[in-house]
Amino acid sequence: MRFVFSSLSGLGELEKIKAIIQKLKNKILVADGAMGTMLFAKGLKPGEPPESVNLENPEILEEIAQTYFDAGADIIQTNTFGASPLKLSDYGLQDKTEEINRIAVEKVRKVVEEKTYVSGSVGPSGKLLKPFGDTEPEDIYKSYERQMKALINAGVDLICIETMTDLNEATLAIKAAKSISPEIPIMATMTFDETPRGFYTIMGVSIEAAVVGLQKAGADIIGSNCGNGIENMIKIAREFKKYAILPIIIQSNAGIPKMKEGKLFYSETPEFFAEKAKELIDAGVSIIGGCCGTTPEYIRAIRKVVDNYI
Repeated sequence: MRFVFSSLSGLGELEKIKAIIQKLKNKILVADGAMGTMLFAKGLKPGEPPESVNLENPEILEEIAQTYFDAGADIIQTNTFGASPLKLSDYGLQDKTEEINRIAVEKVRKVVEEKTYVSGSVGPSGKLLKPFGDTEPEDIYKSYERQMKALINAGVDLICIETMTDLNEATLAIKAAKSISPEIPIMATMTFDETPRGFYTIMGVSIEAAVVGLQKAGADIIGSNCGNGIENMIKIAREFKKYAILPIIIQSNAGIPKMKEGKLFYSETPEFFAEKAKELIDAGVSIIGGCCGTTPEYIRAIRKVVDNYI
C-alpha cells in the first residue's frame, strides 16, 4: 500500500522538508510517470505546447492525476515542465505564466487533496546561457523566479527541477525557488548520456560534478530522469550513491523510443521495469518513478515491488 500521509496543509516549508526526509529514512517513495505520454494519449498534437492543456482542457489534468493516484504514486507532478515565461514565450503564452501554473497545481490538488505530495515540475528554459548561447543568467533567473512564485503561491508541496543538462541553469533554478521560499523542498535531477568515459550531460557535466553542484546549490533530493532506460539508470544511481549525501530520485524512460507505425514505441514493459526497480532499491535510491513512455501501469508495478521488497 501507498505510504499513508498525514496532512501537510498546516506545515511550514521547513517542517515539510523534515517530514519528507524523515519518511525517506525508512521508506521508498513512488513518484508518478510521464506527463507528456499521457497528454498525447489524450489528444495533444505534436508541436502543441503541453501547458496549453491547462488553459483549454484542464479537466484532463485531473484525469491524469487520478490515474497516477490510483496507481499508488506518493508524489504527483504538475503539468508545468515548460511553464517558465522564457519557455512559454516560444508559443506566445508568457503572459499566461501565473494562470498556467496555478491551474496545474489546483487540478492535481483537487484530486489528491493532502493524501500525496504535489510536485511542481520545472524543466529547462530552452535557452543557452552565455557564453554557449545568447541568454544572460539574470534573464534565466528571473524567468524561473516568476514560475517558482506562481507554483509556491498555488500551494505545491515541493519543487522538482528536472531534465537539466546545464549545471549552471539548474543552480539558477534552485536559487530562484529558494528566493521565493527558503525552505521549500527541492528535488533536482539531470539527464545523462553514456559515453566511453562514463555518464555526462550534453553540456559535459559528470555525475560527480552534478552531485557536488546540486548539493551546494541547496537541493534537498537529487538524481536523474529521462534519456535512459532503466538498466542505464541503475548504473547512474550507483554512481550517484558514491558521491551523494542527499536522498536520490530516479525516474527512467521505458527504454529508448523508436518509431513504429508512425508512433513512438518504448520497448521496456511495466513488468521488466518493475523487476529492475529492485536493483534501484538495492542501489540506495529513495524515490522511484518513471519518465517518458511510462504510464500508470508502470507506476502500479513499481508500487507492488516497493511494497513487497522492503
